Amino acid sequence: MESVDVESRYHYLTVAKAIAYIREHYRSQPSINEVARHVNLSPFQFHKLFSDWAGTTPKSFLQYVTIEHTKRVLAANKSYRLADTAAESGLSGTSRLHDLFITIEGMTPTEYRDGGVRLAIKYSFSESPFGRLLIASTEKGICHLVFVDNNQKNLLNLKDRFPHATFTEGSDKNQKKALSIFENHKNDLNNIKLHLKGTDFQMKVWRALLSIPYGSLTTYSEIAQHICKPNSQRAIGTAIGRNSISYLIPCHRVIKASGEIGGYMWGTHRKAAIIAWEASKENSI
Repeated sequence: MESVDVESRYHYLTVAKAIAYIREHYRSQPSINEVARHVNLSPFQFHKLFSDWAGTTPKSFLQYVTIEHTKRVLAANKSYRLADTAAESGLSGTSRLHDLFITIEGMTPTEYRDGGVRLAIKYSFSESPFGRLLIASTEKGICHLVFVDNNQKNLLNLKDRFPHATFTEGSDKNQKKALSIFENHKNDLNNIKLHLKGTDFQMKVWRALLSIPYGSLTTYSEIAQHICKPNSQRAIGTAIGRNSISYLIPCHRVIKASGEIGGYMWGTHRKAAIIAWEASKENSI
């Protein structure tokens, strides 16, 4: 046991050293080979160790560090040209900056700099078998779907996520199609458009959740195997907890390996009710 602990501590210190190096040198956009040399590992060994422990690849982590810096630059310098922002962040040009923002933030650098001012969001309240819902959508698809206990409080939470967007109360075809899943539980989720914003790792976890069959359950460890990150159960739990589109992205279908229900952002009683409801619908076919 002691040897395992020593090995674990060595791995932790190695990953921590790599993270510190990336944070210090992100402006030069270091390659995986460069960071691997810094921690005295081969590129293959380093990539595997970092991915297992951090829940994301070294390249993705570098992207996240870079994007956080560019967000600070854009927030502090509204008149900054995008080319200057890209250069300040160590990127080769505005096209890389644009691609990075689209991949991680779900919006262009200009949209982010303007605080989502060009983003038009429709929202409405609706009823479901499991309680009242707040659903919101953009022209791209559903961006928010949560169970609510206080209309005003939950609406403010939505607006905090998109502080400068334009909000209009009302429904659209994306919302209607999404809500119909409670009436027609076999509705094809692939036909429901989602407007997601998350890291590459979060997206992988959410895609894995979308693959869980209706009426079925899985575990955190099985999700980890599904995305080829067997040692990332804690990071997976965090990614599941960041899901802001309830039911459509079925985090309620993930339970503990022991068979216990496990946690749920919108309450464990609601989670148990949803699981039972889906099982009864599946068995009635």
